[in-house]
Amino acid sequence: MLFSLSAWMTATAIGGELQLRWGLTTAEVGLLTTVVQLGFVVGTAVAAILNLADIVRARTLFAASAALASVANGLLLVAPGYGVALVLRFLTGAFLAGVYPPGMKMISTWFRSARGLAIGTVVGALTVGKAFPYLLKAVGGANLTIVVAGASIAGALGALLVGFGYHDGPYPFLKRPFEWARVGRILRHRETMLATGGYLGHMWELYAVWTWVPTFLAVAAAGGVSQGWVDAAAFGTIAMGGFGCVWGGLAADRIGRGRVVNIAMAISGACCVGAGFMLAAPFALVVLLAWVWGFFVVADSAQFSAMVTEVAPSDSVGTALMLQTSLGFLLTMVTIQAVPWVVDVAGWRWGFTVLAVGPMAGIMSIRRLVRLRGVPSPAEHPA
Repeated sequence: MLFSLSAWMTATAIGGELQLRWGLTTAEVGLLTTVVQLGFVVGTAVAAILNLADIVRARTLFAASAALASVANGLLLVAPGYGVALVLRFLTGAFLAGVYPPGMKMISTWFRSARGLAIGTVVGALTVGKAFPYLLKAVGGANLTIVVAGASIAGALGALLVGFGYHDGPYPFLKRPFEWARVGRILRHRETMLATGGYLGHMWELYAVWTWVPTFLAVAAAGGVSQGWVDAAAFGTIAMGGFGCVWGGLAADRIGRGRVVNIAMAISGACCVGAGFMLAAPFALVVLLAWVWGFFVVADSAQFSAMVTEVAPSDSVGTALMLQTSLGFLLTMVTIQAVPWVVDVAGWRWGFTVLAVGPMAGIMSIRRLVRLRGVPSPAEHPA
């Protein structure tokens, strides 16, 4: 998962270089990330409708998808212009739809009582993988070849590891033939949709933060530190989420998923409001806030998926995860484009405040789910 998802944010990491090469506006740079989200949305929607994650062998789907994403990402090096780059980024996102949701289902076949930690570790690896291009940039400088090729090589390695080394664990989910009605049945399943509602609140914030915090850090640095340090700080912000995901998994298996996700959303939502007021602070304090934000903004992500594996019909878990992620990533396209618009109108002090709406709505959805389920303890959900 770490290697395969490194292709996601390559164009985001080198957005400044691509902006200079093709004369792009800030909104066009943001679209390089947004179109990956769009590709992922289309990929997961098609996979959900076709029930792919429930009828295709997980190892085959993951490995083939990771390999194709690696190729699409690598072709960015020879893209003649912005239009072709957008197509390639769309395809990268579409192929990664066969990696992320199936990966969460795959790890769930190996764990029962520690499923929160297991999925948290997988999503933590995903998070560090998405930060990987920033590490390549910090080490290799603003070099398109190092960032793009490095991420593609990592993705190819991920495909090989799963293709030749993985098999399902001792707790597989039920399998049934293809059903056109499966998605509709999930949409009518109240517990699954409440868990998805919390996930949507979380996703309203997450990718906008990952996309624009590097720019925010550059503004906060105001030329006082080198670009290399800014890139390292940006890598740290996203990579801290890996630790956050592991913490979220450990805590959720002890005190319950509902409590953990609401704590994480409350803290990250507060960071949305407070970040702009830190611009005048010393850069080290801004980085500290960003790293705390990076820790909590994704610490809850895996637990929404773990909730779905527990409450969705057993024969439709893969499709439910596809649907959940498809809706969530569809929502991210709104906020990724909204942040620069707010910045243009009101400045960076208020740029992230609109994102706080998501965590607030997510907390309300999860509170309803917890009430519906009668506030169960983690021990009551060994599945």
